[in-house]
Amino acid sequence: MRQVTLFAAAQVAAALLFAGAPKAFAQTVETPAPAASNVSASLEAPKTKKLAIVLFPRYQTLDVFGPVEMWSRLDNYEVVTVSEHGGSVTSAQGIETVTNYSFEDAPQFEIIMIPGGMGTRTEVNNPVMLDFLRSQDKGSELTTSVCTGSAVLAKAGLLDGHKATSNKMAWKFATSQDEDVLWQSHARWVEDGKYITSSGISAGTDMALGLVEKIDGREKAEQVARTAEYIWNDDPSNDPFAVEETNMN
Repeated sequence: MRQVTLFAAAQVAAALLFAGAPKAFAQTVETPAPAASNVSASLEAPKTKKLAIVLFPRYQTLDVFGPVEMWSRLDNYEVVTVSEHGGSVTSAQGIETVTNYSFEDAPQFEIIMIPGGMGTRTEVNNPVMLDFLRSQDKGSELTTSVCTGSAVLAKAGLLDGHKATSNKMAWKFATSQDEDVLWQSHARWVEDGKYITSSGISAGTDMALGLVEKIDGREKAEQVARTAEYIWNDDPSNDPFAVEETNMN
C-alpha cells in the first residue's frame, strides 16, 4: 500500500513540476521530432555542377530524354537545357521543351551534350551554334553527343584526331563533316579523352549510363538502370547495328 501511495505522490509532484515549468520548456517537450525524410532532405548537398543539353529545332526526342532519365540521378550534376535563343524549342516529334538558358546568358557548363535529329542538317551550317560549342568546349570537363550530334561537333572542329562514332543510318552525312575525325563504324559509343560520342538514338541511353558509371561508379549506374527497368548494353563495342563502311550510305 505504501508503495502505491508513494507512486501516486510522485505522479502528482511531476504534474505540479511540469505545470510550473517555463513556457519555453513545455514547448520544447511538446515539439515532435522532425520526420526522418525531412532531416535527410535538409542534409542533402546541393548539386554544384551543370550538365547542359544543347537543343535546336527538330532535335531527336529520345536522344535527349533517354539520357536525361539517367543523368538526373547523378550525385553532383544538375541537368539543364540551353538553346540559341532560349525559350521553347520543338523536337522532330513535335515535343516542345522550354530551355533554361540561351547561348547569350549561358554560364560555363561542366558537361555539354548535343543530340542528333534532322535539325543537325541545319546546325552544321549554323555559325552561332558552332561558335557556342567551341566556346563551351574550352572549359568543359566532358563534351558529348548522341547520334548525329557528333556531326555538329565534327563540323566545329572539336573531334579532330579523336575517335568518334555516330548514327550508322546517317553515317555518310556525319563522317562528311570532317575527314580528320577517326570515325569508328563499329561502336555503340566511343570515349576518347574528354569526348564521348554515341551511335543512333537509343545508344545515347547506353552511353549516358556509361557516363554515370564513369562519374559515380558502377554500382550507381546499375542502380539507375534497374530503377528505370532498362536493360543496359554496357559494352561500348557491342554494336548490333554496325555494318561495313562500304555498305553505308
